[in-house]
Amino acid sequence: MGRLRVKREAKTAAAKIAPAQGGRFQPLNSAEVSRIVEAAFAILEHTGLAGLPEDMLPLVLAKGAQQRADGRLLFSRTLVEETIAMAPSKVNLPGFIEQQGIQVGGGKVHIGTGGAAVQMLDASSGKYRDSNLQDLYSMMRLVDHCNSIHYSLRPVVARDLSDPLALDINTAFAAMKATGKPIGSSFFCADNVAPVVSMFDMALGGHSNAFAKQPFCFAAICHVVPPLTYAAEACEVLRECVRLGMPVQLCSAAQAGATSPASLAGALAQGLAESLAGLVLTNMLEPGFPCILAFMPFISDLRTGSMSGGSGEAAVANAAAAQLLLHLGLPSTVSAGMTDAKLLDAQAGYEKGYTVALAAQAGADMINLSVGMLGSIMVASKESLLIDNDMCGAILRSVEGVSLFDGAIDLAMIESVATGEGHYLGTQQTLQLMTSEYRYPNLADRQSVSDWQSAGATDIAQRAQEKVAELESQAPPEHLPKQAEAQIRQQFTIQLAE
Repeated sequence: MGRLRVKREAKTAAAKIAPAQGGRFQPLNSAEVSRIVEAAFAILEHTGLAGLPEDMLPLVLAKGAQQRADGRLLFSRTLVEETIAMAPSKVNLPGFIEQQGIQVGGGKVHIGTGGAAVQMLDASSGKYRDSNLQDLYSMMRLVDHCNSIHYSLRPVVARDLSDPLALDINTAFAAMKATGKPIGSSFFCADNVAPVVSMFDMALGGHSNAFAKQPFCFAAICHVVPPLTYAAEACEVLRECVRLGMPVQLCSAAQAGATSPASLAGALAQGLAESLAGLVLTNMLEPGFPCILAFMPFISDLRTGSMSGGSGEAAVANAAAAQLLLHLGLPSTVSAGMTDAKLLDAQAGYEKGYTVALAAQAGADMINLSVGMLGSIMVASKESLLIDNDMCGAILRSVEGVSLFDGAIDLAMIESVATGEGHYLGTQQTLQLMTSEYRYPNLADRQSVSDWQSAGATDIAQRAQEKVAELESQAPPEHLPKQAEAQIRQQFTIQLAE
């Protein structure tokens, strides 16, 4: 009876997996951390950044930046250190369902979607097609069912929308409607931020500043064009997000060997400098504004120059990025799971596995691009999203490590079992721990070979395809009030079908 009871109860264990405390894995020793941080400070102080919009120059110069004869902006070590000291070490990201929110910072590992895939892998045909708004909604709706995915940054581009304002509004609406978890989006230009925030205010009841009080969406902003150049339009988006109270995730994603040095240490130093330059600018706009640094060192395959998101170098570089930001006490985002595989195959599995695992073990607060992506983040797959949810549950469990709680080692129980029934299946401890000490996959198969064959001998991709169909047949989420949605559809041109 004990064995049967364990199997039956394990199938029902699908509770949301809480973030785990990372930081045990440290690819850099303390001396190496210091050298890279010192190099980043030196880059900001002596090389600095170009490209800031002209109308922002008076502000940054008045706040302590200096300008070289060639126009590059320099930030002294003192200025950067003072900025780090005033910046929040933790950022709260509520969900549309507020209690589904997360707190980012301190090495608590959260896993999410991300990227801007332009194609979808069709599971039934095995062919690729352009992504659209319905794909965006469907992907983010699946996130609502994934217990190991804590937030959802826009994973695909709605290529069926060509107008930039329509794209930004509809992307934000589809994300908001799809899940009650924290969401993230991006903006084509600064003028598009206010309409989206107005829509969010309406969704939260129509009160002015309702979104600012419950900012369930963060803005993913690539504030730099590596190497060491501010992206002018993105900086304008940043300024508008700060004005309207939308938390920001500032992204530096230089590609080692192409837009950052080929040495991983050099790439880390430049990327950290670019990330800190974004933090400085944000705090010049508003001291202490909620800002998360998305320090995402990308890797080149130096034989071809193409990106290699699934490489061992990508795994260790992003883990090191997480370690550096954890050392500085700053909320972090890194990239992982960016497999170069084009299908749901063994390459996709092993590249996703070790890249996400190393980032999580290093204590990345947020791991973007980690689920549902293929083809070096150019392709998205709903089936991959569900498979990766299984993978991330196991990884989060590995980050938790071994707990020596009271009663973990019960010598009396060991004596009783060893001299009695000879197994622990029916003990009180086993029954108590089966849903807390252990994690159970939703799709991975753990049957015997004969049982698996009798059940149809399906592989995980087939089971994922069936699960996608099952979840999509269920009623859509209802956290967005119908009246608010009707008002939004009346005021904005929403392309997502009702």
